[in-house]
Amino acid sequence: MEDRRLRAPLPSPPGKDLREEKTYGNVLAELESVDLPLGTTLRSVYDDQPNAHKRFMEKLDARIRNHDREIEKMCNFHHQGFVDAITELLKVRADAEKLMGQVTDTNRRLQDAGREVTAQTEEVIRCRVQQRNMATTVEKLHLCIPVLEMYSKLKEQLESKRYYAALKTMEQLENIYIPRVSQYRFCQIMAETLPKLREEIKEVSMSDLKDFLESIRKHSDKIGETAMRQVRVRGEGSSQHKSCWLCLSQASGSFTAPDEAVLTAHDLVDFSPVYRCLHIYTVLGDRETFENYYRKQRKKQARLVLQPQSNMHETVEGYRKYFNQIVGFFVVEDHILHATQGLVTRVFTEELWNMALSKIIAVLRTHSSYCNDPDLVLELKNLIVIFADTLQGYGFQVNRLFDLLFEIRDQYNETLLKKWAVVFREIFELDNYSPIPVENEDEYKSVVGRFPFHDAEIEKQPFPKKLPMSQSVPQIYIQVKEFIYASLKFSESLHRSSTEVDDMLRKSTNLLLTRTLSGCLHNLIRKPHIGLTELVQIIINTTHLEQACKYLEEFITNITNVSPETVHTTRLYGLSTFKDARHAAEGEIYTKLNQKIDEFIQLADYEWGMAESDGRASGYLMDLINFLRSTFQVFTHLPGKVAQTACMSACKHLATSLMQMLLDTELKQISMGAIQQFNLDVIQCECEYCWTSHSVNIETSGHGECGLTDR
Repeated sequence: MEDRRLRAPLPSPPGKDLREEKTYGNVLAELESVDLPLGTTLRSVYDDQPNAHKRFMEKLDARIRNHDREIEKMCNFHHQGFVDAITELLKVRADAEKLMGQVTDTNRRLQDAGREVTAQTEEVIRCRVQQRNMATTVEKLHLCIPVLEMYSKLKEQLESKRYYAALKTMEQLENIYIPRVSQYRFCQIMAETLPKLREEIKEVSMSDLKDFLESIRKHSDKIGETAMRQVRVRGEGSSQHKSCWLCLSQASGSFTAPDEAVLTAHDLVDFSPVYRCLHIYTVLGDRETFENYYRKQRKKQARLVLQPQSNMHETVEGYRKYFNQIVGFFVVEDHILHATQGLVTRVFTEELWNMALSKIIAVLRTHSSYCNDPDLVLELKNLIVIFADTLQGYGFQVNRLFDLLFEIRDQYNETLLKKWAVVFREIFELDNYSPIPVENEDEYKSVVGRFPFHDAEIEKQPFPKKLPMSQSVPQIYIQVKEFIYASLKFSESLHRSSTEVDDMLRKSTNLLLTRTLSGCLHNLIRKPHIGLTELVQIIINTTHLEQACKYLEEFITNITNVSPETVHTTRLYGLSTFKDARHAAEGEIYTKLNQKIDEFIQLADYEWGMAESDGRASGYLMDLINFLRSTFQVFTHLPGKVAQTACMSACKHLATSLMQMLLDTELKQISMGAIQQFNLDVIQCECEYCWTSHSVNIETSGHGECGLTDR
């Protein structure tokens, strides 16, 4: 207190002190208030006047002293009561400690006594909690167990590949069982797994479908072979309607062929993958995707099946395998069409067949054109007929295949013509062009049994005797009949009338006669080694072959049972064929005869300046006359007109050659002896002409016809 008074400032003027007192009083009041911020109040003190803070401190100290005096007064007033309270409190302390001991002891005994009760109570509580949890668990398990059982059933179905049943189980899980316990984590996981399982089922079923498609591709050959065999067996056994092979197989189990049991399509291919996959995609609402995929894949397989091997035309097995694969393909499609609802439609199969048919016809047309073996073409025709009949039994249109057979028939006829051209050439090459000798009745019957020959004069002659034609005539006749038989084989099973078959046989026979045989005869006639004797025999042969044409017509009539008088019946052109060949042979005789005359004329060596003649005909001319005698002797076997024409032609050619010899421009002069010698030669020719004319029955009047009169 003394220090504070020593630091007190000097007294200020009364008015000033009063204002400061009021100001600082307000500041102190503000400081004592707890609601106002101190910063603003203190800042007002320091911002007022210089040294104001010192005066404020003084006022603050004075206020503190006032409060200290008030506190002291209050303490002095209450001091005795405080002392009395402390005294009373000290008296109670001993009782409190005693009470505390009693309470502690009581608490200890209470705790010891309640500990066992607490333990039992906790056990009861725990048991009741467990019991409640177990009841809840059992209740929830009753809801979860069916879900787990269904899921376990689903797993078993997937493992046993019963995918359709598995999809039904999934549907029940999703719609019935899982919603009941959807709050559990395992159900959520299960629900998330089901879509994945569906995709796996789709993938697995699609994989099975691919295996199925691969399987039917491998077994199409066997399926088609079996189907075509059944058609062939039924065709051989009866002429009844050919039913669907697969339907018959399903109805009766299997057919029994003569040597082996026939397998059905179900024995070769398991169709369950396609049924299963179809059901799965139907359940999943994606049937259209499956149908499109199946049809697309089958179209691809169809294109592969329709692609032939490059050397297919070389063997019949190549064609057979090609047909078997195609038939197997469409047998499977027909089965799918009837066994499923809408997977394939009749429109789809017909479109597929039309596409295949166009390809098949193009392939057969190309490959058959490479074939030169008639036996192979005939086997191809038989395969096409069985192929067409088989597919027709399944309701496919095969008219275009039978139209193709007519094209192949022309190809077959061409191959036959080529084959018989070789046969005819061999016959002509091996012929000796001499009349057929017969030693006895058996040999005679053997010849007339092969060739229709009847001649009363020759029949009256004793054995041994000779028939006018050479060995090639009956051989040619037999081969023509063999050709007719071969041509008839192609006409079988074409579902054509007898009239059409008769017409086809006659047309093909006409081609053989007018083209093949005629060509071989003309080539034979023009060969250099064929002499006059051979040409004469050829003329005789063609005469007898021409006479035999009527028997060939009767032969065709007996085969087809079509009367020759039927309207539009085609006639054989053998008459004109053999007439043309005979005319060609006759012309060749004239040509060769003139060539031989020219050869002799070239040997003539007249000495145009000789003094006198030899008194007899020239040597070259006598050789020529001897040759003509022997040749005209052979001509006696020819028809009279042919011999006469040959004689006249030879004489005219000789006369023309002799005249040209005299009129040769290089001949400058001729002696009288040479003229006499030439005259002797001409006289000899006249005499020889008269003899020859008598031999070949030429009616003459003064030799004028041969041109030898003017000497």
